[in-house]
Amino acid sequence: MRYCLKVLVASLCAAVFMAEPGVGVAKEQDRSETYRLLELFGDVFERVRADYVEEVSDEELIEAAVRGMLTNLDPHSAFLNRKKFSAMQVQTKGEFGGLGIEVTMEAGYVKVVSPIDDTPAFRAGLKAGDLITHLDGENIQGLSLSQAVDKMRGPVNSDIKLTIRRGTESFDVSITRDKIRIRSVRSRTEEDVGYLRITSFSEQTESGLKSAVGAIKTELGDKLSGFVLDLRNNPGGLLDQAVSVADAFLEEGEIVSTRGRVQANAQRFHASPGDIAEGLPIVVLINGGSASASEIVAGALQDHRRAIVLGKQSFGKGSVQTIIPLGRSGAIKLTTQRYYTPSGTSIQARGILPDIEVSQARIEPVEAASRRQRHEADLRGALRNDQSKGDNKDKGDGVKKNDDGESGESEAKTTPAATQRVDYQLARALDLLRGLALYRNRIVN
Repeated sequence: MRYCLKVLVASLCAAVFMAEPGVGVAKEQDRSETYRLLELFGDVFERVRADYVEEVSDEELIEAAVRGMLTNLDPHSAFLNRKKFSAMQVQTKGEFGGLGIEVTMEAGYVKVVSPIDDTPAFRAGLKAGDLITHLDGENIQGLSLSQAVDKMRGPVNSDIKLTIRRGTESFDVSITRDKIRIRSVRSRTEEDVGYLRITSFSEQTESGLKSAVGAIKTELGDKLSGFVLDLRNNPGGLLDQAVSVADAFLEEGEIVSTRGRVQANAQRFHASPGDIAEGLPIVVLINGGSASASEIVAGALQDHRRAIVLGKQSFGKGSVQTIIPLGRSGAIKLTTQRYYTPSGTSIQARGILPDIEVSQARIEPVEAASRRQRHEADLRGALRNDQSKGDNKDKGDGVKKNDDGESGESEAKTTPAATQRVDYQLARALDLLRGLALYRNRIVN
């Protein structure tokens, strides 16, 4: 075993120094020190392998050593074994063989949050709130959520039997897996505003964004005032998709640049002509959960003054991770460069600072004064409005008065809608966008 380790050490040293031709006298000392440290690794490996209290496979030890080497570099460099590498590819590709349900864990069972439209689960009649208790007859309790999800995913056209508990009823459903696409873009209209939410940047993001914008334009037509682009709690994803999203709203200019140790490897990404929003105002929402690719988009639109960024300071992950496959062993995710906004500002550990800082807040009704505020119309003998219809005998707003001329209602009544939870940041973004649209229309007219 020691002979094998010495061969390994020699091979590693050869690989290290082949990459550094022209080694001088000073480098000879570095080479000697590197040999010594690699021999240290070999000695520790052999000792753990021989004397550790439990038997550990060579594969586990080597993977643990590689994992430790990479995780000590920075929080984002990592070793991905075959399983993790495969899972990462599924996430970035945005599609997989599965059932089409969003799930969570409850009381040891998998709970259906929502079936995705036009998927096998939706067609099979699964409903929000259903509990999945068995998969192919095996009890699901004891499995983690990720383990249960792995069992539900599988090859397209393969079958799986789910045991569903709905209220007091329990029944089996057989479902055939199909290709499921992860929706990274969700959209809706907020009266005259188009709302676009990007949850992550996968291979589906660019096409999803263009489709959503097209649908909003068709629905609102000339009434469309602008767009809210919600990037809150978006952890990032693919660089090329972030560039495409920013490019969709920009006519020209740099979007982002990446720079590392080797200057020759620096990259700059530029926008091409064409703005899918056609110049309409844009407000971008960010918070402390907005990272990486979402920060690229927010930074580019902010620097080019194409959008107003509202919310809280973003996470500050301004580094580029390159995936380097290692054949059958998996891959390594290695930090190789840093991101810079068009103005040359590094995102790393700083994040994107919003143009308008707005914290998420809860809106609650304020108790009304014991008597409502008085107006001109409440005064005894007040002149009526000569443009109002009718005699307006109540001299004002038509509210029934007491003998002293004050309203019979002493307190404002709280409606159920007033106590509903409101997305405060989104509400402020909508107000701002409508104000911008109003100002813009007045200038044009």
